[in-house]
Amino acid sequence: MSHIYQPVMLIELLKGGGKASVREIAQAILNHDPTQVDYYSEIVKNMVGKVLTKSRGITEKEKDTYLLRGSDQLSDAEKAELVALCESKILDYEIKRNGEHWDHRKRGRNPILGSIRYEVLKRSKFRCDLCGISADKRSLEVDHIHPKSLGGKDDISNYQSLCYLCNAQKNNRDDSDFRNHEHFYDHRSEGCLFCDLQATNRTRIVDENELAYVIRDGFAVTPHHSLFIPKRHAADYFELTQPEVNAINQLIQMQKVALEKLDPTIEAFNIGMNCGEAAGQTVFHCHVHLIPRRKADVDNPRGGVRHVIPGKGHYQDKK
Repeated sequence: MSHIYQPVMLIELLKGGGKASVREIAQAILNHDPTQVDYYSEIVKNMVGKVLTKSRGITEKEKDTYLLRGSDQLSDAEKAELVALCESKILDYEIKRNGEHWDHRKRGRNPILGSIRYEVLKRSKFRCDLCGISADKRSLEVDHIHPKSLGGKDDISNYQSLCYLCNAQKNNRDDSDFRNHEHFYDHRSEGCLFCDLQATNRTRIVDENELAYVIRDGFAVTPHHSLFIPKRHAADYFELTQPEVNAINQLIQMQKVALEKLDPTIEAFNIGMNCGEAAGQTVFHCHVHLIPRRKADVDNPRGGVRHVIPGKGHYQDKK
């Protein structure tokens, strides 16, 4: 048993004389899910509770309890009348919105396969990618970085691990990088080597996903030196969106494994990029270098990437 779902469903079937509707089973599972209570607790504290207390002055709050002002002066009949009035307001609103007021909770809610969910959580080391809390302290959810409701794709490079509180607070408002989301990732720059390559020389592409691709460097530093390139035209690493970073990282991990199988002499790697002319960048379309390293490929490898500045690589020898 990997979750409570099976015994909860069996309980409902046994209680129902051997049958139960999907909705009845779903409600039973919901009754066992504290994250939903926590989600709506945040709604109460940060939205409706604030409005009724600070803006309307109808309620007041003592620690974690709300009090209805003047309720002790209401008769049972008056309370019943007010309850009926509130229920009629709810019904009027539901008729007016035709059920659309829950659409924000339904968009992109297709279940993510358990195997995909596991890979996303494993990638985050079973911690929230925003606040860092561990899964054993707060339930984690798989979230679309680029919101599904704004055109985000069902792709592992667009998934992140969020605790239910961070996910509830994020909602689908984080669209600052995606206002023209339907065309955002289609941007190419005419005359750019890495933009043009995607259409004119695809035989060089050795692997790709939705947002990035891999080629072998045309001026390789070592055999199998590879470049990881976002499909969208972005000048350097600092212009990448989080989904593009994820897409590139995914390809780097896959290529590391593939290259080690292809060439057993590979013992290590350098990963790096040039961001800006002063740092040595000559092609102003972001590309990340993965350089395989082998024993004795240089006389003294100590210092690694520090050798980009002459004389700084062997700083340990100067102590």
